[in-house]
Amino acid sequence: MDLEERVAELERRMAELEKAGPAAPAAVGEGDFWALDALKARHPVTQEADGAVLFTGAVRVPTGHRYEWQYGLLTETLFEEGWSDAAESFAALGNPVRLRLLREILGGLRTAAELAALEDVGTTGQIYHHLRQLTGAGWLHTTERGRYEVPAGRVVPLLVVLTAARPVT
Repeated sequence: MDLEERVAELERRMAELEKAGPAAPAAVGEGDFWALDALKARHPVTQEADGAVLFTGAVRVPTGHRYEWQYGLLTETLFEEGWSDAAESFAALGNPVRLRLLREILGGLRTAAELAALEDVGTTGQIYHHLRQLTGAGWLHTTERGRYEVPAGRVVPLLVVLTAARPVT
């Protein structure tokens, strides 16, 4: 098939896809909620029990480091505790530059100097301010020689927060 025929075939396929419209979301099949089913078996929602919330992950970040983590709380514990305690943590994540810094640190940039070389992250002073905010909220800690890293126990929670912030489709 020559180039003109290939382009014509691609255009025909694109026209068919455009006529069909957006794909319908895949139906949830049996077994798709295996994690939820296991959680409900362990912490049922009944007249006496309120259930629980669980998040878990097994991830590899761009540096190649692997993290496996899970955490859960009983629903009653979540409603008994003050939610305002989470404000500092959410505030630290509520800035696009801080989120970018976290992503870059997970990607392998570790020092303030490396981060300062990035476009659109601000001055060195601003970067240090953002790093202090993230460190104070527990999203970062410093290691030897001014190197920053996301603590192992915060990698999966950070990715969970980012996942939860996405629009539900």
